[in-house]
Amino acid sequence: MKAKRIIYYGLPLLGTLLCLWYIKEATCDIVYSDYIRIVNKYLPDVWNPENFFRPDVLTRIPIYYPVRALNVMLFRYNTTFEMALGALGLGFSGLALGRYCEWKRVGVIWYVFLMFLLFGLNKWEMLTNGTGWAHFLAFACFYYHYLVFDRVLYGEEKRGDRIRLLVLPPVVSLAVAGPYCAVYSAVMVLAYGFAGVQGYLAQKKGREAGLSLRFCVAGLVSVVVPLLLYMWSNSYAYEDHDGAIKVGLMAMFVQQPVFFVNFLLKSLASMVVGGETLSKWMAEGTVGDGVVYLLGAALAGGYLLALAMNLRYRLYERTLLPLMLLFAGMGNHAIILISRYIFAREEYGMSSRYALQYQAGILGIVLTFALVWKLAESKTPDRARKGLAAALCLLLLAGHGYTDYVEIRTAPYREAYGEHIAEMALQYESLDDDTLRETFDYRKGREESGADVRRALRILKENGWNVFGRQ
Repeated sequence: MKAKRIIYYGLPLLGTLLCLWYIKEATCDIVYSDYIRIVNKYLPDVWNPENFFRPDVLTRIPIYYPVRALNVMLFRYNTTFEMALGALGLGFSGLALGRYCEWKRVGVIWYVFLMFLLFGLNKWEMLTNGTGWAHFLAFACFYYHYLVFDRVLYGEEKRGDRIRLLVLPPVVSLAVAGPYCAVYSAVMVLAYGFAGVQGYLAQKKGREAGLSLRFCVAGLVSVVVPLLLYMWSNSYAYEDHDGAIKVGLMAMFVQQPVFFVNFLLKSLASMVVGGETLSKWMAEGTVGDGVVYLLGAALAGGYLLALAMNLRYRLYERTLLPLMLLFAGMGNHAIILISRYIFAREEYGMSSRYALQYQAGILGIVLTFALVWKLAESKTPDRARKGLAAALCLLLLAGHGYTDYVEIRTAPYREAYGEHIAEMALQYESLDDDTLRETFDYRKGREESGADVRRALRILKENGWNVFGRQ
């Protein structure tokens, strides 16, 4: 038992260390891309209250403000520091899932596979862009909340769990999650709806339920009110996407309904094999769109199989967390489709930056398979379902393994790319705007972007921060 505990809590630590190693090998401490906007908007006066006390502050993710100030004060605005925070956030996700797997006695082999997927390098773009470190923390909070909810619902409540259930949504949605609070809130609303129905039926039969109707209502309020506050704040935000088309969702659907199906299938396929690898294969003619659609359909089949298993073997009578992860994954695929169709590219949803969101779904699929596998012999699933589940797991193992292999081999080239940008930053005053725009990968479709890069680098140089603090 002690050896198993070491595995349940040691693997998240090992995964975190591997991600930190990857960051070391694949990145350079240099400001570019999204950082240009952040430097121009929030630096040098990181304590300026005008940056925080504004109607759209919730869309900016409040936790960024104190951490950004800490980064400036202690590390002279070090991007590697923020990348490391992202890896730590992923580690917290591993700990939450490890606690759940220990509680539900998930087999060690299944747990190792789960951690292999969680710490996969298909999220390389998020790991190597420190501006998104809070997103990793947000998903760790989601998973922890799902865990606490599951404990209370199924009679394994710990001291303070009910307070956590009421406090977590406002803290997470308003301070950490940003736009990700939409799917998180939807999942929790569905979970409380399920718990409420379960509580009502138990009450009619004279039994005690894990969550009373009154508490379910209080839980719904704690989830919905922060979501409404976020939506209010978001109404003040101005979004100006580079390269977006000016076509409404319904108009686009009427004009190109097949586009939405293809977009969704390709986004699903990117969770089997990394999206960038698939794009490269398609560009080189190694595979065609049909193969990618087939991979996406295979993962869609995995969702359907996991949902069927939850229903067929009544897993929801023992645990709801796998279903919550499944709905979170499906919700994230849907929300990316709805919000990113404006770029009119089927491949857009395959980007590595969305892998963290999609990942919840495959974690839910694998956890469902693992829990069904360990049912009593009399309830063991038939061979057909076992065969399909095993085939999908092997496909995920091969796809993620190859993606990790490609990313490890690519790491030195990514580091060299960062070092080149750092060298160009030191001589920015002698470079024209076009060169700055292209080199720093900042809104390349806009003429003013070069001047924005120059302004950001001037701020860093005047204060001796980032690359200019190492001279």
